[in-house]
Amino acid sequence: MEAATNGQTVGPARVRFYQTGTFTVGNRLLDVSVQSVQSDPRRNNSLNSGHRACQGCGEALGARYALDAAMRATKNRIVVANATGCLEVFSTPYPESSWRVPWLHSLFGNAPAVATGIAAALKVKGKDDVRVVAQGGDGGTVDIGFGCLSGMFERNDDVLYICYDNEAYMNTGVQRSSATPAGAKTNTTPGVGEEPGNVFGQGKSVPLIAMAHGIPYVATASVADLRDLEYKVQKAMGLHGARYIHVHVPCPLGWGSAPSDTIRVARLAIESGLFPVFEAEWGEVTGRRRIRDLVPAQAYLEAQGRFRHLFGKHPDTRRIAWIQDIANRNIRRFGLLDEGVQS
Repeated sequence: MEAATNGQTVGPARVRFYQTGTFTVGNRLLDVSVQSVQSDPRRNNSLNSGHRACQGCGEALGARYALDAAMRATKNRIVVANATGCLEVFSTPYPESSWRVPWLHSLFGNAPAVATGIAAALKVKGKDDVRVVAQGGDGGTVDIGFGCLSGMFERNDDVLYICYDNEAYMNTGVQRSSATPAGAKTNTTPGVGEEPGNVFGQGKSVPLIAMAHGIPYVATASVADLRDLEYKVQKAMGLHGARYIHVHVPCPLGWGSAPSDTIRVARLAIESGLFPVFEAEWGEVTGRRRIRDLVPAQAYLEAQGRFRHLFGKHPDTRRIAWIQDIANRNIRRFGLLDEGVQS
């Protein structure tokens, strides 16, 4: 095959039909021991087809990969407690369900407490081989369920909690949560006025708060790197005590991005430094996903309608620079660049 530039043939071009480390043909050309969970025809399909998630939903993708990895790690011996939210609503419209795991729906804010109770009951029954996973969105985790989650951490209950962070209350109409990034437009932080979008300097980082509790394992992950998500879930299921994984899951509806751009947007969040991907044990960072191709924060912002008010005829360069500063601090704090590369 020959490559052409401006109509001119410039010589043969190498075509890669398969590349190790990608999801091409489900990694079926790799050794079985290093194939992805999804490449195995015996995978559980924990979140099965037929649910009502939007096209391009990052949360549906993240939940399927996370729970399939948990099922493989435990030989299909888990119980799941699910907080109210998008994930619960689109997967279980009564009387239907897309779940192929033992699954319980809790209130918006008490999934960690329900999961703790399940773990205690299993311990009393002597079922040490059955593990417990709790999950919810950022609203049910970072806001409404924050007290129950902190209690679970403080007691070091034997539960893995997974937060699927789409950075707002999407199911109820795209309202701000304390995981909503600075400057983002939601229906409660409109993109109008002198300071449009979400207020700067508010919100919280639950991964850092979880680390402050000194629990066995904390990690962040993204649907932009599904192999990394699988690895971290499987690692967490091999440990006991309280564990927390915070997964970045773009929401095309709430973020104003194209459904086909979900992975691209998630990747830009990582490559700009706005979403640091790392893991920690007993409160200390033990690993991080280094940025491979550093991009400015503006590239991430421009891919989403929720930041449209920062651009246009008169770009808000001051607030764009503030967001870039947030990315730069993340890069320095977590060591996301190789030495010698400037942020």
